[in-house]
Amino acid sequence: MATRTAGERRAAAAREYDAFMADCPARKLLDRIGDKWVSLVLTALADGPRRYSDLSRRIAGVSEKMLTQTLRTMERDGLLSRTVTASVPVRVDYALTPLGAGLLPLMAAVKAWAEAHMPEVERAQELYDASVAEH
Repeated sequence: MATRTAGERRAAAAREYDAFMADCPARKLLDRIGDKWVSLVLTALADGPRRYSDLSRRIAGVSEKMLTQTLRTMERDGLLSRTVTASVPVRVDYALTPLGAGLLPLMAAVKAWAEAHMPEVERAQELYDASVAEH
């Protein structure tokens, strides 16, 4: 059996990813990037780096715990970088990495679609709820 290079092994592994399989890492990634806080953090960072407090103010309703957890997970997944600048107080900035920037157009499009189609979705929900109530 021939020895494969690291690149060949990565390429073979990539061909084997199938998010329809329960143990596929791509499924776990889809779960994480499908989180509403991830999409909001990504789009909040579209214009450049932001401090934690800026993100907290920009994303209404996110708790400190959830924002911290989301930022850590996104950093671990390579979607954003965290830069600490020694000052008083310490300054921490978050910015999209090239990987996160690649995901941004998709998430921004989903966010824009949701905002544009909410009236239609709300009408559909009302119709559905009314039909269920009748039966």
